[in-house]
Amino acid sequence: MPTYSQRLNSRVQHLGTSALVGLDPRWDWLPEEITDRANAAGGSELEVQARGFNYFCREIVDVVAPLVPAVKPQIAFFEQLGPYGVMAVQEVIQAARDQGLIVIADAKRGDIGSTAAAYADAWLAGEDPDAAPFAADCLTVNAYLGKDTLQPFVDACIQRNAGIYVLVRTSNPGATVFQDRSMDGTTLFESVADVVQSLNVDNWPDDAYGNVGAVVGATWPEELNALRQRMPHTPLLVPGYGSQGGTAADVAGAFDAEKLGAVINSSRGINFAYRQDRYVAEFAPNRWREAIEAATHQMIADLREHC
Repeated sequence: MPTYSQRLNSRVQHLGTSALVGLDPRWDWLPEEITDRANAAGGSELEVQARGFNYFCREIVDVVAPLVPAVKPQIAFFEQLGPYGVMAVQEVIQAARDQGLIVIADAKRGDIGSTAAAYADAWLAGEDPDAAPFAADCLTVNAYLGKDTLQPFVDACIQRNAGIYVLVRTSNPGATVFQDRSMDGTTLFESVADVVQSLNVDNWPDDAYGNVGAVVGATWPEELNALRQRMPHTPLLVPGYGSQGGTAADVAGAFDAEKLGAVINSSRGINFAYRQDRYVAEFAPNRWREAIEAATHQMIADLREHC
């Protein structure tokens, strides 16, 4: 059975791109067509907004499924709407899996022992979409509580051919406050990177990449290059491209010689392309789907040119 990394790399090679589309719905930014449709069905404010998020994200999935290997729903945007939002993201994930997309649930879970196992059991469906309540292939994970907190997730990755991405060097400016702390000449983020690499070597020694990935921001290109070398067996998830200022040239160091080993995320720049000046001039408000498609093609072309 193919591992998570093998399944992802297969789609990257088939489509010829490492572009990853984040799904970050925001009610005030949704197209009027979507908000009108959501309101027409009635219900409480939370129910209406969750319905709108469901409609919008599934439309994005329809547009990008033939173009990119994976999508990354940001779970927080759905959870803020309570049970309605949770049900909405469950349907969005399933819709993406139905179209053959790899789904990375960006939930940043992390805890000790049985609690971590429960998170893994809930989110990591892996190869079989029916293996968990949420049908995600992969989950983002926070390792702040220690190496032992990763083991339940690793166990699920092995059992279900699922994947995780551990926060290593995040894209936000404030990352330096903790992540740059050094002991015996090694920073905290380098220490986490070493643990991630060792988990892959120990559990998937015969594969080019293991199923334990690392989140490394495009906003730190020098560290990204160094971490690619430090974690040669580790797949990377690279946020920070586009709206956060990272460029295609900044992420070039994330890839191996075969242009594999990383996926590059863009969320707002694609989700809300129809709000950007460059696309407003070309697409009328009711052509927002075409703007999303155009922005996705532009990202794919940009990565191909510079990576």
